[in-house]
Amino acid sequence: MALLFYLIVFICLVYSVLTVVPQLRKNYPVLNPKLGGLSFAAAFFIIVMSNAIMWAEPGYQYFVTYPNGQKSAIMTEGYHFTWFGKVQPWSKYIDITTEDVSDDDNSSMKPVPIRFIDQVTALGYPSVRVQMPNTEEAFIDVAVKFRSQENLVAMTLIPTIREQLVNTGYMYAAQDYISGDAQSFRQTFEEQLKYGSYEVRKIEVADTLFDNSIQQESREIKEVRTKYLVEKIADDNGRFKRIPNEISENHILISQVVLPSIDMESSFKKRLENQRDESAKRQLEIQRIETAKAAQSRIIAEGERDKAEERVKREKEQVSSLIAIETQLKQEETNKKLAKIKFETAQLEAKTEKVLAETKAYANRQLVSSGLTPEQKSYWEYRRDSVKWANISKIKLPEQYFAGQGNSKGGDLLQSILAAQIATKGK
Repeated sequence: MALLFYLIVFICLVYSVLTVVPQLRKNYPVLNPKLGGLSFAAAFFIIVMSNAIMWAEPGYQYFVTYPNGQKSAIMTEGYHFTWFGKVQPWSKYIDITTEDVSDDDNSSMKPVPIRFIDQVTALGYPSVRVQMPNTEEAFIDVAVKFRSQENLVAMTLIPTIREQLVNTGYMYAAQDYISGDAQSFRQTFEEQLKYGSYEVRKIEVADTLFDNSIQQESREIKEVRTKYLVEKIADDNGRFKRIPNEISENHILISQVVLPSIDMESSFKKRLENQRDESAKRQLEIQRIETAKAAQSRIIAEGERDKAEERVKREKEQVSSLIAIETQLKQEETNKKLAKIKFETAQLEAKTEKVLAETKAYANRQLVSSGLTPEQKSYWEYRRDSVKWANISKIKLPEQYFAGQGNSKGGDLLQSILAAQIATKGK
């Protein structure tokens, strides 16, 4: 756009100069003095306007100093009137990176040496994006104070970044950093860049390590390690006290903070390698112990399983025996009840027979006492004789019989037969 303006101004000035020469006006009728005057006026107007109006590029802020000494700032892109003021461009965002260079320049700085609270040294490689103040008053103050963006970077931004990174290192131990506090370290570094450094106090703590062989009466001290803790100081309202830095005082904004790596010293790396090896050995031993414990647990579990199976088997046998005993007891109880019922039944039957016998005897006594009729008496005598002779007829007599001789008078035939029968039964 500026080149087009310059071309138009050049053409207007050349045309106006050519119209002044009479010989050229005669030879070239197109050279009109009136048009020449207008061309000169147009060129003058364009020159004036080019110094009174400017185009603001995106991503930049402009500091304007007017001929009368007034100052202003252009914060947005587009065309703006400058009224012959001196315009100084400033980038809205400034990127500062860390590179392996011999010295700092306008966009990069050399690695920052850090010393942690446990006296371990390291090199930090921060990358910070800084945003210029977003208000006209603050931007004008920065532009007047530092005069150029290069001075701002060299005199304030890079030294402040280095200082805050070093201060952050004093608040952490290297062992804690590599153990999980890297994110907290980066966050603290960013907060100190934005709002100023924390006021802290250092606390010394002695950690005593005793010998592994612990006795009941005495214990020998193996090593005394000193730890340092950093405590942030708070005010009466509970807010942490801060020490302002150049960035926060000048209302410069921190847009982004990246801390990709911290390069620890070689001795600390060697110590970490030893710790890693010891940790690996420890983990291996732990795994072996866990494996042995698992095998022991498996053996115990198998033994418990076998014991449980045997217990269940024995319990089943006991249950079977108990069931058989209970069944037998129930059977005996049933038999006992049946025997009791039979006994009671027999008692009832005996009592019944006794009653019947007593009744019959009573009836017989009554009959005897009352006397029999001649017909009944004859009947019973007949029955008696019939039964007697029937039984006698059934007796088998011996084929031979010898009768003794003596002074006895002898007996009748019936007595002899009865004596022989009694002798036979005695044998």
